[in-house]
Amino acid sequence: MEKQIKTSSSSSSSMNGNVKNNSSTFPLAFWEIAVASGVVLGFCIALSTVYLTMPVSDYSFLKLPRTLNDLRILRDGLEMYTNDYTAQVLIVYCMVYIVMQTFMIPGTIFLSLLAGSLFGVLRGVALVVFNATAGASSCYFLSKLIGRPLLFSLWPEKLSFFQEQVAKRHDSLLNYVLFLRVTPTLPNTFINLASPIVGIPFHIFFLGTLIGLIPGAFVTVRAGIALGELRSTGDLYDMHSIATLFLIGIVSVTPTLMNKP
Repeated sequence: MEKQIKTSSSSSSSMNGNVKNNSSTFPLAFWEIAVASGVVLGFCIALSTVYLTMPVSDYSFLKLPRTLNDLRILRDGLEMYTNDYTAQVLIVYCMVYIVMQTFMIPGTIFLSLLAGSLFGVLRGVALVVFNATAGASSCYFLSKLIGRPLLFSLWPEKLSFFQEQVAKRHDSLLNYVLFLRVTPTLPNTFINLASPIVGIPFHIFFLGTLIGLIPGAFVTVRAGIALGELRSTGDLYDMHSIATLFLIGIVSVTPTLMNKP
């Protein structure tokens, strides 16, 4: 009888503990919301500071582009400032890109096109890869702090699948991350959020992101030079570009396949 009472009491206490853990995990705790709010506030203060250093003028064209027409208007407005206020334009561009990557705001593809149109291919690719890697890294650490309950509530099946794949490729994670970054197998937003949850170390995440984003950035930035000829974002990735990206992705995982018996 005593054993049964102890067993029932221990099971009830463990259930209560699980309930407490679940309730404390989601919704987010106060300090988790404070951290995310502090990051947003820091970015807003920095953007406001840079904005105040720009000359007095009409900045009605400054808005996040949602269409190619919006992007052309933004490009035309920024061209006159790029030569005289290069530092300010670069700082604003980088901060907006990193904020959008960190908080999963759609539209970074338009900023990648803008980089090609304003800065050319080589500088544009370097700029896009730097910002995309910095934003993905920021998203990685933010997800490590507060992302677990969000991921389990939004994509439980996809997260379980990703965790199984990572566990299978524990000895060749860099090749796997490269493959994911080069090919559209999984969305980049999901990779940024899920990587710290499934146990991908940051140095592997960083290297895989830095190297793996170069081919896609090159395709997008090069298309930005001919911005006036684009009719839709679907024109960026034709069958030739997609096949090339998949070929690069297959090459990145070839060493892993060769090591398997």
